[in-house]
Amino acid sequence: MSPFPQDLPYPAPIADDGDALHFCSTCAFSQASMRAGYDKPALRDLHVLVEHVGPYAAGDHVFRARDPFRAIFAVRAGAVKTVVVDADGREQVLGFHIPGEVVGLNAIYPEHYPCDAIALEPSFFCRFSFPAISALATRMPGLQQQLFRLISKELGMATRLAGDHAADERVAAFLVDLAERYAAQGFPARRLHLAMSRNDIAAHLRLAPETVSRILGRFRESGLIDLDGREVALREADHLHALARNVLDR
Repeated sequence: MSPFPQDLPYPAPIADDGDALHFCSTCAFSQASMRAGYDKPALRDLHVLVEHVGPYAAGDHVFRARDPFRAIFAVRAGAVKTVVVDADGREQVLGFHIPGEVVGLNAIYPEHYPCDAIALEPSFFCRFSFPAISALATRMPGLQQQLFRLISKELGMATRLAGDHAADERVAAFLVDLAERYAAQGFPARRLHLAMSRNDIAAHLRLAPETVSRILGRFRESGLIDLDGREVALREADHLHALARNVLDR
């Protein structure tokens, strides 16, 4: 049976808006809030800081490099890539962000955004004023710890591809990491929608686009994945994780 049945289209991940007591399902701060014993009424000040923005169409800039840093953006629906462009016009993709993840944390120190953030598909965000959320975090240790955790996670993701890893390891790590991130937000972990193009993946993994396409084809022929355009089903997740361990264990 095909993992991509025609009568069951892939559901684009999207957050709900929560209710009077609970945050939306992919809120970047909800888990830390609950662990610290805060419910939505207790975090009323945080809720006031949130502005829902969007939709941004595919190709729209959420922010641009050198824009003043005033806010961080939590993805509610869609996907975003962060990129830098060198003097010769070559694009390096720093990362991809899915619902429940925060974009813009790498702007805290320079106080301006060091990269562009570009929507990969129609996308919606929660925009948080960073000066206001920082002030609130000094009064709420759980919120402050979540901010530190998100910053640490951002730094860790940035260093994973720094090593001299084989192309197969890089592509496997990309798939496994994306699956784990979707699972962490409550979305299907073995069926992935790749909002990004093969060129974007290649620019992120520091590979040629044809290399990425060739490796994905090899994974499919080996029975590790099923592949239909931008839809990927992980058939042998354990095998992929073993292949990616040198990258993911950094």
